[in-house]
Amino acid sequence: MWKPLIDFSTQFTMDNPFFTVTICLLIIWELIWKGLALWRAAKNHHKTWFVCILIFNTAGILPIIYLSLNKMRKG
Repeated sequence: MWKPLIDFSTQFTMDNPFFTVTICLLIIWELIWKGLALWRAAKNHHKTWFVCILIFNTAGILPIIYLSLNKMRKG
Protein backbone atom coordinates (compact mmCIF):
# COMPACT_ATOMS: atom_id res chain seq x y z
CA MET A 1 0.00 0.00 0.00
CA TRP A 2 1.18 3.52 -0.81
CA LYS A 3 2.27 5.64 2.17
CA PRO A 4 2.75 9.44 1.90
CA LEU A 5 6.18 10.88 2.68
CA ILE A 6 4.74 13.47 5.05
CA ASP A 7 1.72 12.89 7.21
CA PHE A 8 0.08 16.31 7.27
CA SER A 9 -2.63 15.18 9.66
CA THR A 10 -0.12 15.11 12.53
CA GLN A 11 2.37 17.76 11.34
CA PHE A 12 0.13 20.80 11.82
CA THR A 13 -1.50 20.25 15.17
CA MET A 14 -1.10 22.11 18.42
CA ASP A 15 0.48 18.97 19.91
CA ASN A 16 3.52 19.47 17.69
CA PRO A 17 5.97 21.77 19.58
CA PHE A 18 7.63 22.94 16.35
CA PHE A 19 4.27 24.15 15.04
CA THR A 20 3.49 25.96 18.30
CA VAL A 21 6.88 27.70 18.42
CA THR A 22 6.62 28.69 14.76
CA ILE A 23 3.18 30.23 15.24
CA CYS A 24 4.38 32.12 18.35
CA LEU A 25 7.39 33.50 16.46
CA LEU A 26 5.17 34.59 13.55
CA ILE A 27 2.83 36.38 15.96
CA ILE A 28 5.73 38.22 17.60
CA TRP A 29 7.23 39.08 14.19
CA GLU A 30 3.89 40.47 12.97
CA LEU A 31 3.27 42.48 16.15
CA ILE A 32 6.69 44.16 16.02
CA TRP A 33 6.43 45.20 12.37
CA LYS A 34 2.76 46.12 12.64
CA GLY A 35 3.42 48.27 15.70
CA LEU A 36 6.26 50.16 14.01
CA ALA A 37 4.28 50.71 10.81
CA LEU A 38 1.09 51.79 12.63
CA TRP A 39 3.06 54.26 14.71
CA ARG A 40 4.74 55.73 11.62
CA ALA A 41 1.47 55.86 9.63
CA ALA A 42 -0.31 57.66 12.47
CA LYS A 43 2.57 60.08 12.89
CA ASN A 44 2.55 60.88 9.15
CA HIS A 45 -1.28 61.12 8.96
CA HIS A 46 -1.50 58.31 6.40
CA LYS A 47 -5.03 57.13 7.23
CA THR A 48 -5.37 54.67 4.34
CA TRP A 49 -2.10 52.94 5.18
CA PHE A 50 -3.04 52.87 8.86
CA VAL A 51 -6.37 51.15 8.19
CA CYS A 52 -4.85 48.65 5.72
CA ILE A 53 -2.03 47.70 8.08
CA LEU A 54 -4.47 47.42 10.97
CA ILE A 55 -6.94 45.16 9.12
CA PHE A 56 -4.73 42.87 7.04
CA ASN A 57 -2.45 40.29 8.64
CA THR A 58 0.34 39.68 6.16
CA ALA A 59 3.07 38.26 8.42
CA GLY A 60 4.87 41.59 8.37
CA ILE A 61 5.02 42.01 4.60
CA LEU A 62 2.67 45.02 4.31
CA PRO A 63 4.24 46.88 7.27
CA ILE A 64 7.74 46.29 5.87
CA ILE A 65 6.63 47.63 2.48
CA TYR A 66 5.12 50.70 4.11
CA LEU A 67 8.19 51.36 6.24
CA SER A 68 10.54 50.95 3.28
CA LEU A 69 8.47 53.30 1.10
CA ASN A 70 8.16 55.92 3.84
CA LYS A 71 11.63 56.06 5.33
CA MET A 72 12.19 58.74 7.93
CA ARG A 73 13.88 61.74 6.36
CA LYS A 74 16.61 63.48 8.35
CA GLY A 75 17.01 67.20 8.38
